[in-house]
Amino acid sequence: MTAPGATGVGLRVGALFGPAVFGVTAAAVALPDVAGALEVTPSAVVWVLTAHALALGVGTAVAGRVADGRGVRPVLLAGALLLTVGALVCVTATGLGVVIGGRLLLAAGSAAVTAGAVAVLAGGEPARRVRTLAAYGMVVAAFAATATLVGALTTTWWSWRVTLILPVLSVAAVPFCLPLARRPGSRHPFDAPGAALLTIAASALVVLIQAHSLNLRTPQVLALAAVLIGASAALAWWTARRRDGVLPRVIVANGRFLTDTAVGVGVFGALFATLYAVPQLLARRHGWDTMSIGAALLPGAAVGAVLSRAAGRFGPSAQRRLLAASTAATALALAAAAATGAAWLAVTAASCALATFAVTQVVLTGQMSAHLPPSMRGSGLGLFNLACFVGGAAASALTAALIAPMGLARPLFVVALLPLGATALALLSPRRQALLPPPVPRAGDPEPAGGEPPAHTAVV
Repeated sequence: MTAPGATGVGLRVGALFGPAVFGVTAAAVALPDVAGALEVTPSAVVWVLTAHALALGVGTAVAGRVADGRGVRPVLLAGALLLTVGALVCVTATGLGVVIGGRLLLAAGSAAVTAGAVAVLAGGEPARRVRTLAAYGMVVAAFAATATLVGALTTTWWSWRVTLILPVLSVAAVPFCLPLARRPGSRHPFDAPGAALLTIAASALVVLIQAHSLNLRTPQVLALAAVLIGASAALAWWTARRRDGVLPRVIVANGRFLTDTAVGVGVFGALFATLYAVPQLLARRHGWDTMSIGAALLPGAAVGAVLSRAAGRFGPSAQRRLLAASTAATALALAAAAATGAAWLAVTAASCALATFAVTQVVLTGQMSAHLPPSMRGSGLGLFNLACFVGGAAASALTAALIAPMGLARPLFVVALLPLGATALALLSPRRQALLPPPVPRAGDPEPAGGEPPAHTAVV
């Protein structure tokens, strides 16, 4: 078989990562049908999305660390298995509890393939990585832009069950990505206590964020807050004791990593909140149907494709300026849409959010990959994605809570603060310290003379 070029690798990895986007945005379209078919309340059916967001966020961080220790291939194979089993459970489920269980398995599988995807990207040759990331960003932006339309078409023409299992499409890309993931892991021991504490803390946080939509009572909220505080404190203590655990201290204590992660949270938060609020604004105020809304979001994918390819050709400083410009444009478009409620401005804001998402994938994934040593690439990028997914869930939950008292458009003023903050941080980050100090060479993890670590991929 002929080895793929840089663009081919990006297309393969994008096809592996992209269907994970369907797990929330496309599935949200099907929730009314799920509630009707299973005869449950709208507040109960929200768990279909909450469970997925929970398992996806936590699973990405844990799977990233496993990929560092055991290699990417086992993680991809485990992800394919979990996706398949989760899809079968959802398709055959007769009650909401079983559907939620299947969605948890699906999200765990998506988390594994997502972690494997970013590990493959991070391990590409530096000279070709920019083209790989450009193609990858283009494909992921296309998935994000078409999620609402695909969800509507699938639910209308087929079944809500099929819509819920769309993330299983990642399985089709696994055989094409396995040859790209031949680098063995570092064989460091897995940090089970740290992973358990991270899971508990993140789970409590995600559910607490969704307290309004889940109609949780005050005692339940207080209990969740207590679990979050306790688990977070225990995790901080454990991280201080174990330097190479699921939260490597050298990563989570680094100012550059935290700043870049905050930029990603701002971008993901703006995207998730915008894709939640704008369709409602277009449908309820302007009378658009789901098909029209989905089609209107398609230009965002085209803009994202152009910008992601442009970002791949720029140097680090120019990439940061492009990222700052795109986040600033998103903030401005959101503010304009909030002030006027105009349909075309709402579509523009959504398109800007999608394009910024594509640029972020290229810029931050590429720059983190260049600075993280091989033994910590999966961990670093997994933690980055965990923070981004949780930030996206928080932003969409906040937007949902604000719509009732503020109306359909004005919550976008609050959402605009996220890309605005990302703009400032994107310009600040290059002035901070390097992401990590140069790694100390050790047996089993050789470093070439040029300083660039060996690639995860066989051929890029």
